[in-house]
Amino acid sequence: QVQLLESGGGLVQAGGSLNLSCTASGLTFRFYTVAWFRQAPGKEREGVSCISWSGMSTYYADSVKGRVTISRDNAKNTLYLQMDNLKPEDSAMYYCAANYMSSCSRARYGYSYWGQGTQVTVSS
Repeated sequence: QVQLLESGGGLVQAGGSLNLSCTASGLTFRFYTVAWFRQAPGKEREGVSCISWSGMSTYYADSVKGRVTISRDNAKNTLYLQMDNLKPEDSAMYYCAANYMSSCSRARYGYSYWGQGTQVTVSS
């Protein structure tokens, strides 16, 4: 059974930092392209960042470019998202997603597995 478990969310002031983690089980992590999505109340779920299964390709949404860094540790089956200089508009539920040996995609349908999410709230 595949499980993706996110952690690291919380309440932070604008300008602060958070480091999100997503630990995978039930799959061979190194063969999966993994991504972070976020969804704020009343808004569509949007792709934030992605790193390919090979680690050779990454994607960042324009809204976070220069402020977030995605990385993966295949030995620990874990995906990370380091977020700096957070803004109130970054407040959302953040989800981890995975898909087998695919290219990075900003679309929800590009991913087979999803976590339950971790809440990020940025106060002004």
